Amino acid sequence: MSNLSDTLQTIALGGGCFWCTEAVYVQVRGVLDVESGYSNGHVQHPCYEDVCTGSTGHNEVVKLVYDPAQISTREVLEIFFVIHDPTTLNRQGNDSGTQYRSGIYYANADQQVVVQELIAEMASSGIYSRPIVTEVLPLANYWPAEDYHQDFFARNPQQGYCMAVAAPKVAKFRKTFARLQKG
Repeated sequence: MSNLSDTLQTIALGGGCFWCTEAVYVQVRGVLDVESGYSNGHVQHPCYEDVCTGSTGHNEVVKLVYDPAQISTREVLEIFFVIHDPTTLNRQGNDSGTQYRSGIYYANADQQVVVQELIAEMASSGIYSRPIVTEVLPLANYWPAEDYHQDFFARNPQQGYCMAVAAPKVAKFRKTFARLQKG
């Protein structure tokens, strides 16, 4: 008999500021944990101030732990592609720099295949007028962000950035993926 932890999956997604991405995924059915952090850079244990300079090579990401019996990797990624622009290099809205690049950091070969197939489908469909520039790499050198970044939107819903940027992404998720919203 397999243990539940044997069936859970982990993936990290960089879709601009992690506050916005986290605000969406905490509401997704089957996503059991969402942690803001930094991945795929070259510095050990980077801090927010260092990541913001762009010198660490890290991307602001959310690391998700999800149950594939409740939500598929493809569904996790479909949400990701709706809530950010995968065609802008090192930018999401007013946030610019390599730390805001579109990125998918997979934990296993099965996830890699799903990512590559979905991106190929979207690229050939013409859904975007520009090429998809999402970085696709194995998850590497991940570090959790500082405590004050965790659950930021939930703790600061009236903060200007949250109202202007995160809240519309949450609303878009709710409208587009109502069937995947936690009850």
